[in-house]
Amino acid sequence: MAGVELSGLNASALTEYAASESKNASAELVKNKISNVSSKSSEDELWAACKSFEAYFLEQMFKEMQKSVDAIKPETGDNSTSTLVDYFKGETLQDICETSVETQSNGFAQMLYENLKRNYDIPTVETQADTATDK
Repeated sequence: MAGVELSGLNASALTEYAASESKNASAELVKNKISNVSSKSSEDELWAACKSFEAYFLEQMFKEMQKSVDAIKPETGDNSTSTLVDYFKGETLQDICETSVETQSNGFAQMLYENLKRNYDIPTVETQADTATDK
């Protein structure tokens, strides 16, 4: 937000701006994690990027499902408070999707992980348990 003058904006415009920035930040974070994957990446970095992408994918799916419900909802209420509610819903949905991926993934991150690992030829890191069984 550096270099942006916000003093002349009202509360509604500020909340809309914050919601927009939050949405863009989430997409940029996932895009940066995926684009930073290369043959020099570790398995942990790749797995984190794949889980982030699955959480983002779930979030977008839930948002589209919410739009279908909102289409039949009557248009009443204060616009500035509805923007704050939408912002809170978005943040909560991000947290729910991240938790969902951590606790019970649908397997999308695992498929993506295996495919990227094979395509980028990322070597498997041996753990201490693997080296102990080899001896």
